This record gives sequence, structure tokens and C-alpha cells, in this order.
Amino acid sequence: MNTGRGGRDKCRLHIVTWNVATAEPPEDATSLLQLDAQPPTDLYVIGLQEVNATPVRFITDLISEDSWSHVFMDSLAPRGFVKVTSVRMQGLLLLLFAKQIHLPYIRNIQTTYTRTGVFGYWGNKGGVSVRFSFYGHMLCFLNCHLAAHMNNALQRVDEFEYILEMQDFDIYDTPQIRDHKVVFWFGDLNFRIADHGLHFLRSSINSGRLNLLWGKDQLIMMKKKEAFLQEFEEGPLNFKPTYKFDRNSDTYDTSGKKRKPAWTDRILWRIKPKPLPSEDDDEKASTSTDEEQDEYPVLVTQDKYTSDMSYGVSDHKPVIATFSLELRKVFDTPLVRVSPVGIWSADQDALLTYSVLEDFMSSTWDWIGLYKVGFKTASDYETFVWVREKELPEINEVIQISVDKGQIPLLGGQYVLGYYSTNMQSITGLSDSFQILESKRAVMEGLVPEDINGVNK
Repeated sequence: MNTGRGGRDKCRLHIVTWNVATAEPPEDATSLLQLDAQPPTDLYVIGLQEVNATPVRFITDLISEDSWSHVFMDSLAPRGFVKVTSVRMQGLLLLLFAKQIHLPYIRNIQTTYTRTGVFGYWGNKGGVSVRFSFYGHMLCFLNCHLAAHMNNALQRVDEFEYILEMQDFDIYDTPQIRDHKVVFWFGDLNFRIADHGLHFLRSSINSGRLNLLWGKDQLIMMKKKEAFLQEFEEGPLNFKPTYKFDRNSDTYDTSGKKRKPAWTDRILWRIKPKPLPSEDDDEKASTSTDEEQDEYPVLVTQDKYTSDMSYGVSDHKPVIATFSLELRKVFDTPLVRVSPVGIWSADQDALLTYSVLEDFMSSTWDWIGLYKVGFKTASDYETFVWVREKELPEINEVIQISVDKGQIPLLGGQYVLGYYSTNMQSITGLSDSFQILESKRAVMEGLVPEDINGVNK
């Protein structure tokens, strides 16, 4: 995140939507995640549809992460990204990753889902969402899989409106999706290209004249009719329709069904409209929401909107959008400060301190984890200690806790301490990274050569 004009910060957001058609993930997600993009990404949000959801597979996923989540965690953790949360409803999966430095400023995380589909049965269609406050700005990400088939455009709009109205969050100021300052809506929205025949579609695509098809794209057509859809923005569709391909090819459907190509996979966004002043308001007075929006606006710029044709495991191609979010941080101090004290190694008990800097719903069930730099999730700790058991701390009180030497990694390395809030279900404070020294025991037990540092021990 770098500082832009007027003291505002620029955050880079990378969104992927992909209907993976029950396929197993590719081994390499590098091009999908554009890992070497400059300036670097701050947040990754990945929405998948039709993740393999047979009952047996679904039950095992409750115990361990699914194969898609593993691929993304394995790709992103070495780059310093931590999985903040995920939500799954049958084949719909939504993952949120953040650069480690942002973790203490992502708060009030909630996920939810709404089934549509056949009377909401078995949740084969619907929406999953994650909402959170990012440096005090309310963001919501909604991954949808809407009704299929050419003639169901109205049903798709109805399903989307139903999801917007039915998804509710247990948060007083943003109980619904549209209450958030910025909403990103994406997924296999299943809108088709109406009226044109297959030959016209294919020749327009092959000659690169995609603009000839935009006027008959059902979502673009529906936006003209539906006021609530007009609040959502979308970049130009300057990439080929992403459905439907023969697998492992760039060739549109050659099966007997010869399905027409379509832009089924989309990424849109909505900035909360300013409330209209009511007649009772004094002309000069403005509502508190107005003031807040003016003082802390979020400017959203789409930098890229494209598909990645290099992936062939599915009959859909993934769609990628990158955004710059320009915002002024409402706060920039963590809720908790946590630090290692002195030298850490497995040869002696270690000490850490923590202080609560601001009142929040802390709990004696909170804990402090020791994480190896490059950790994947909040539960990916080497060891942890409970916070002080007896009473909750005063603000700025420095509390010291001992860590048993038997719990400290013998081989040492680069680590951070993270304070995990049980009530907020997130890491609310992170130490700077620090070195744990390799222990004498590691040498004695033959885990490392004796002259590892060029000095014979």
C-alpha cells in the first residue's frame, strides 16, 4: 500500500472469478494471481463456482481445506499473504487473502450465504459473501452463481435482488450488502448474448470486433431497465467471452450442443450512493453520513479487466480484475501491541509482552501465536500461549507472559507474534519479525551441522 495524493493511501485489490466445473486445480496459479505485478497487490479475493461438492468431498472439506484453497495458500503464503477467511456453500467458494502487514486493520469479518436454485434446495445456486472493515472502511465481496440458460435473464436478476435483500450481517451499521461503502459483485452470473446466431457470434469474436456483441449482452441490457443494477459499474468487455470452451483448449464448444459463447463470468462494483438530503434538513446542514463520506471517501479505479486464456481445466476461462482503492485510513494503530522480549531460543524459556491499546471485546480466550514468517492462516502457528487468565487488562497496561522453552522451535528462523481475538475472529496485533536463534539442543540432536554458521560449535 503506498500513499497517494492528499495523504490518502492506495490499496491494490486483485479479484478472480472462475467456474472450475468440478475440475481439480492446476499446479501453477502464478499467472492467475499475477504474483509479480507492480505495484504489488494488497488484497486477493478469489471466487470460485462449481468446486467439486459431492457429499463425501464436502464432508472432508469441513475437516481439512479443499484442494483449491491449498493451491492458493501455497502460492500466496511465501509472498507474505495470509488467508483471512473463507466461506463455502456447496460448489461456491470465496477466499480472502491479505498482505500480513494489513491483518490488524481488517476487523469485523463476517461471512454468510444465501441459497437460490431449486427452492433453495441443496444450494446448487446462490451467493456467498464476506464483509469486513478495512482501515475503517466497510467493504463487501459477493460471489454468485445464478440460474443458467439463455431464456432465464429475468430470473437471474430476480435471484440477484433476492440475495441482496436476504443476506444479512450481524452488524448494526451494515446489516445488508448495500449498506457497505464498496461492494464487489462477481461470479458466474450466467448472462448470455441474446438474438445473435452462432456464426455471427464466432465471426465477431474471431475478428476482434467484440463491441458488436455488447448491445445484446443480457446484463448490459438488463442494467438499462433495472435501477438497482445501474448502481453497479463494470469495465468494458474487451476480452473474449469466457464460456463455453472445450476443455484444455481455446476452442469454443464443438460438442453436439454447440453452446453459444457468452460473457457469463463477470466482476462489477458499487460505491454506496450519497443519501439525498431530505426536505426537513436545513440547507446548510448535512447528515453525518455525508460528512463521513466526504472526509473518508473511497475512490475505486479499475486497472485491469481481462480473462486468462492459459487455463484449460474447466469449460470456463477465469476472469481477473485489478483495482486501486484510494482511501484515507480511519485508523492506523492496531488494537494490541505485542513484542518479544530479549533473545529467543529453545535453550531457555522466552518472554513476550502485550498491551491493549484501545478498548475492544477482548476475552480471556484470546491467545498469542508464534508464527513462522510465511504462515498461511491464523491457525498456522508453531505454538501459542493464552493471554492472562484472571482479569481483562487495562488500556496500555504491559502484561508479560512466559513461553515454555519446550514449545520454541529448535532450529530457529524468522518469526512473528500475533494476538488473536476470539470474539473478532482475527489477528488484532502483530509484532515485528524477529530471529529465534538456533538452540544448542538442535546441534546436539544432529538437526544441524555443527559449523552451520561457519563457526565450529
